[in-house]
Amino acid sequence: MSAARTWRQFGDGPLSRITSRVYILLVVELLLLLTTLPGLLSMLLLGRDASNLPLAALLLVPVGPALSAALYALRHQRADLTDLRPAALFWRGYRANLSGVLRVWVPTLLWLTVLAVNLAYRGAVGLPGWWAVPLVLLAVGVTLGAANALVITSLFDFRTRDVLRLAVHFLVRTPGVTVGNALLVAAAAAVTAVFSEAVLAMFASVAVLALLRVSDPMVRLIQKEFLR
Repeated sequence: MSAARTWRQFGDGPLSRITSRVYILLVVELLLLLTTLPGLLSMLLLGRDASNLPLAALLLVPVGPALSAALYALRHQRADLTDLRPAALFWRGYRANLSGVLRVWVPTLLWLTVLAVNLAYRGAVGLPGWWAVPLVLLAVGVTLGAANALVITSLFDFRTRDVLRLAVHFLVRTPGVTVGNALLVAAAAAVTAVFSEAVLAMFASVAVLALLRVSDPMVRLIQKEFLR
């Protein structure tokens, strides 16, 4: 009885909670790197030239399912030293969400690639300079909508068209989530621009946790209003 009480105290203490959270993040980080490493390594070899944008989009396809699995694992993992299963949850989420996430992630990459290519070559195709503003705004809107859709399809079992409708709906319904995601995207872009994709990949699990925390109001509303 005394040993069991001591174990419960150890498992419920602040140090043990911090330790378990760090362990979970490290495991999820390793799995994220494992499932995206071939594409990320190839990305590092690509020059930062607009002509490489379509190839970069192709290499980023595996990132979507990996991020979805990480969201699933971090959402469902209990911070309990007696029940740490981040790897099992990651692979469960990967298998369960693979097809649904690809139906959202691949069109997003295609849209962003088209927008980026048009932005990079707007002079060559005869677009006036002011076209850069609507192109950038549209790219930001697509990215923020995709962030919502990624969270929704990772944590809920909705049809793809319903995921997209909810993603757009909550861009307006939860402005705090939209602003928070915009800041996360800006931070990720800044890290990539100043350092490299490798640095961003090293903190991918922390970024996923931040996305999950920022999206929590949206997740709660979906649970309350759209689940029976």
